[in-house]
Amino acid sequence: MKNLLAIAVTSASGILLFSACAKNNVPEGPNKPDAPITLISLAQPVKESMSGFSFTFFKTLMKEKPVNENIFVSPLSLHIALGMVANGAAGETRDEIVKVLEAQNLSKEDLNQSYRTLLEKLPNADPKTSLGLANSIWYKNSFAVEPDFIKTSKDYFNAQVTGLPFQPSDVNTINKWASDNTNGKIPKVIDKFDDGLVMLLMNALYFKGDWRAKFDKSKNQSKEFTKADGTKIPVQMMRLEDTVKYASNGNYTAVQKLYGSGQFSMTILLPQSGTIEEVFNQLNLQEWNALQGGLHTTKVALELPKFKLEQEFRLEQCLQTMGIQKAFTNVADFSMLSKAFTKISFVKQNTFGAVDEAGTEAAAVTTIGMILTAENPDAIPKFICDRPFGIIISENTSNTILFMGRITQPVSQ
Repeated sequence: MKNLLAIAVTSASGILLFSACAKNNVPEGPNKPDAPITLISLAQPVKESMSGFSFTFFKTLMKEKPVNENIFVSPLSLHIALGMVANGAAGETRDEIVKVLEAQNLSKEDLNQSYRTLLEKLPNADPKTSLGLANSIWYKNSFAVEPDFIKTSKDYFNAQVTGLPFQPSDVNTINKWASDNTNGKIPKVIDKFDDGLVMLLMNALYFKGDWRAKFDKSKNQSKEFTKADGTKIPVQMMRLEDTVKYASNGNYTAVQKLYGSGQFSMTILLPQSGTIEEVFNQLNLQEWNALQGGLHTTKVALELPKFKLEQEFRLEQCLQTMGIQKAFTNVADFSMLSKAFTKISFVKQNTFGAVDEAGTEAAAVTTIGMILTAENPDAIPKFICDRPFGIIISENTSNTILFMGRITQPVSQ
């Protein structure tokens, strides 16, 4: 499992990583898949881009949130949504997006092809799990979109591209798309169309996998869960003796539990003495690969709390911290998307996650909103005194003010 492709969860005492298994790390022995593995072939720079972005994004977002707050997000969904946006960007705006995606060593064609591969291969990787990936672009009818951008979005992202009046009733149409592509788990992503909004770019990701070895509900116990601040809350703890992949490096222990036929898995990381933040902050692409190489098969007595989360994250600040700056400003260059001057107004992700005795169900919808900027940033500034204004007459070397005035009714002879 060389590359992290989907979802990360953190709570007050552990980290769970949901991931896709590549052929070069197929479990053996009792964990050997009971169906043929589907090879998802990605170039090494693509794998590094996906995994590196996943850890950087999650660690950046983790710093924004209180230590007692759950975080459940989809790095893959955000990566794909930003990848669509990148095709509409040019110059420094595109450079910043691509750098944050850790894809600066990839050509536009290679990056787009990797998205097409994932969209085609991931949903069919394991016949015993359900996985859906979908993209859509919604634009205001009066907004002129570049034909090449639409073609690229359809060809590589299989995106549904739809023009709408952006009237109040259209909100229901967009929310229905989100609901339909997440099995109803995310029924609403927008409440209204903000002023100036001309486009929404969306990615939906849905995953449902039954444990290969399920928990027995009759063995559940009510237990106390100690939060980061030391307070305790009751949880329903699932219990199972299972043969799993296991590793321990002194800072944390890791267990890898399989779904379905064995191509997808959940890796659970439990700190030994420090905090989740300390464990996660040491995780990067190299550490993740080292962990995979250190896993060995053994029998463990696993206890995992049941949980269900429904969350929404605004990600503008997180992405700006990571390095996407110009895309949010009036000097953004989205000339490959439209000749009109546009910028990103918001990036949000709605997520759902549930872990129980049978398995895991998870969903995410990433929504990126584009608005028109005030005007052409290269145009000569306009200063039209067609409303009350003020004047100051001063001597420049001493900065002495001679006269001051408020002109509310200018009258000329």
